[in-house]
Amino acid sequence: MGVDLSDLPERPLVLLDSAPIIYVLDGQGALRRRFEPLFEAHAAGRMHFAISSVTIAEVLTGPLKAGDEALAKRYKAMLESWDVVPLDADIAESAARLRASLGFKLPDAIQAASALAVNADALITHDRDFSRLRALRVIS
Repeated sequence: MGVDLSDLPERPLVLLDSAPIIYVLDGQGALRRRFEPLFEAHAAGRMHFAISSVTIAEVLTGPLKAGDEALAKRYKAMLESWDVVPLDADIAESAARLRASLGFKLPDAIQAASALAVNADALITHDRDFSRLRALRVIS
């Protein structure tokens, strides 16, 4: 079963955490099937994707570690076709505040701060650490 998107507005802006993207790109069985409907909704124009610059680093690590520059280049082109939220001073400060108040790891704090910065309708993740975040709808 896919993630529940039933209470999101029409054509929502969602910030994708790295894991759901990696699951779909790497074809990881049940996890791929869980998140693949998001990509189908995006392709059909029913959803808008944003990602943080952290996601680019995390998603590209696998192909680069495997020495597959061509795959890394294809992944990068796909990622950059979505709204990329650059890490700026305001997002860094917001991430620091999330780390201080909720104990988030730095990458998670940047993901959450990026979603908040663009007023995303939701943060899509497979990370339970985000359950402490009340300022944003988290879908996992």
